[in-house]
Amino acid sequence: MKAALFVIFFAASAFAQDQAAIAAAEAACGPAGVNFDAKADPGRHPTPQPDTGKATVYLIADLGQCPDCGRPGIDPKDVDGAVIKVGMDGRWVGASRGSSYLLVSGEPGDHHVCLNWQSSLQERSRAFAMMGFTAEAGKVYYIRARLFPGGNGDYSFDVDLVNSDEGKYLVASSPYSVSHPKK
Repeated sequence: MKAALFVIFFAASAFAQDQAAIAAAEAACGPAGVNFDAKADPGRHPTPQPDTGKATVYLIADLGQCPDCGRPGIDPKDVDGAVIKVGMDGRWVGASRGSSYLLVSGEPGDHHVCLNWQSSLQERSRAFAMMGFTAEAGKVYYIRARLFPGGNGDYSFDVDLVNSDEGKYLVASSPYSVSHPKK
């Protein structure tokens, strides 16, 4: 009897810790239920001047890359027009549609970025990626997010901080994304 109670207590504690860890990681995002209207505007390429004392962060969605697209049932067009919500430090800062970019300013210091596929399909809306980075005032950062279709209807993100040469190329070859929260 004591052993059974111990197992139940241990399992409940482990579950609670997992939920706490997930909640802490998702704190980089923003409130649940916030969605965006987003569109890529190929005629617009803002060239911001860094805000005094802040960093400039380009968030680049590089979608449709599919190393396994030769496999039956995998179609890179599944992700071409995806709306990717971008959160930073606990608030949604915008969204991109398809392969495009958006930019935000950030205070110097540690930041936590969250990406989430905005979709009415549950298997797609479960696609999240998170990363942290440290920003310095006056510097420019390029964060690239790639979304890959997988087998059995699942999807995964890859997110990384890219060097300025690659970042400038990705921005120059992508449209700017304009977004606003849906009412």
